[in-house]
Amino acid sequence: MRPGDRLPPLEIPITRTLIVAGAIASRDYQDVHHDPELARQKGSPDIFMNILTTNGLVGRYITDHFGPRARLRRVAIRLGAPNHPGDTMVLTGTVEEVDGDTATVRIVGANGLGKHVTGTVTVRVEG
Repeated sequence: MRPGDRLPPLEIPITRTLIVAGAIASRDYQDVHHDPELARQKGSPDIFMNILTTNGLVGRYITDHFGPRARLRRVAIRLGAPNHPGDTMVLTGTVEEVDGDTATVRIVGANGLGKHVTGTVTVRVEG
């Protein structure tokens, strides 16, 4: 791993099941993550993914790339455009910095509306 290395993109279909299952798994029972009608009443065109599901998908993207010895040390993300059912999020990453067995990766997750998630992940690949 070297600064400038690009991780291969990961396409994630955003399904209604993924959104609802992620909300349930993270105990986020807000109606905007499972009830389309109530989400519309609150100004959204449909249900949308919660940040904890996004955080998990970002972590998976990094650990899938770096392998079973990868340990996440820090995840700092911000949400932008919502992930709605029927869209696809494409995660991309670029290694920004390397210090021994630790790398900082800039990640972007984009969908049809724009950037859903941006941030950095610090990962240590244990020997």
